[in-house]
Amino acid sequence: MFSLCVRDHVMIAHSFRGEVFGPAQRLHGATYVVDVEFRRAELDVNGLVVDIGRASDALKAVVGDYAYRNLDEMPEFEGKNTTTEALAKVIFDKMKAKIDSGVVGPGSDGLASMKVSLHESHVAWAAYDAEL
Repeated sequence: MFSLCVRDHVMIAHSFRGEVFGPAQRLHGATYVVDVEFRRAELDVNGLVVDIGRASDALKAVVGDYAYRNLDEMPEFEGKNTTTEALAKVIFDKMKAKIDSGVVGPGSDGLASMKVSLHESHVAWAAYDAEL
């Protein structure tokens, strides 16, 4: 399996509901390093997994929607805990929509799977990984 990964970052604010979160129930900030790994069994006709420039632009657009925002105030997250795991799935779904619409390039129709990882620090991260 071939893979290609693009990276960006995003700074957000949010809070959590539930005693399990302790002090994180209060409003706090987070800076995530966001990796999106694209995978396919065979390279496309150009010898690519996916166009790295288009993939980078797509990721920048997706995370840009959340940059410097309080996720608690965004309608799409109303009533939801915006855990790192949950955000990884949201970004996965938005990147999949970019792939499906052709934004990532003509060779993206051969992608087999994708993994989105959100790194909270150098020692902790969460991911969502699925077939496309």
